[in-house]
Amino acid sequence: MDGIHDLGGMQGFGPVPVEAGDAPFAFEWERRMWGIARSGVARGITIDWFRYGLELMVPKDYLSFRYFEKWCANYLMLLVDNGELAMDEVVAGRAGSRGDPAPPLGVDAVLERNRAGCVSFAVACGTAPGFRPGDRVGTVAHGHAGHIRLPRYARGRTGTVAAHHGAHAVPDEGAVGRTVGEHLYTVAFSATDLWGDGANPRDDVTLDLWERYLVPSG
Repeated sequence: MDGIHDLGGMQGFGPVPVEAGDAPFAFEWERRMWGIARSGVARGITIDWFRYGLELMVPKDYLSFRYFEKWCANYLMLLVDNGELAMDEVVAGRAGSRGDPAPPLGVDAVLERNRAGCVSFAVACGTAPGFRPGDRVGTVAHGHAGHIRLPRYARGRTGTVAAHHGAHAVPDEGAVGRTVGEHLYTVAFSATDLWGDGANPRDDVTLDLWERYLVPSG
């Protein structure tokens, strides 16, 4: 969907703040939020549903929240939407009595779960690919309501198929609970084709795009 989250190629938001140091977490609560997210507490919530939830944030919050604050607010919304939490529990700030809760996972258990949790998003689609590496392709000029992985700055542009990755689950459908397979391509764009003559002509941008986002380029 189009919203404040889609900042690629937009101007007027100032420089990107780069904090000194290489620590992955600025505060201890951020480390805990990462652990909660990776522990599988939000059962049934897919990565596309998670991303769509972030896109639904109020623009003011999206622009002002720290990275893991967005995660925290999003998981709260998703857990209520998923039935894991009730709103009265959120308001009270504590869990209600719905049976014995599952025992908390320790750090080692969370890390082990993630090491073993590699997921393939390859999905059969039953159709032949419409494009091959080397083909010139255009992108659709408009998005649609809901989740979409074609950024605004790459719409209505022309590029070259660099690779075909087979059929994979379409994020647009996964965000609303449907599993639909479609051919996935890496498409290379010249920076000047995306952002005009002010961009460096030696630079390229590659995007992984599903077939529904592409049209033949004459």
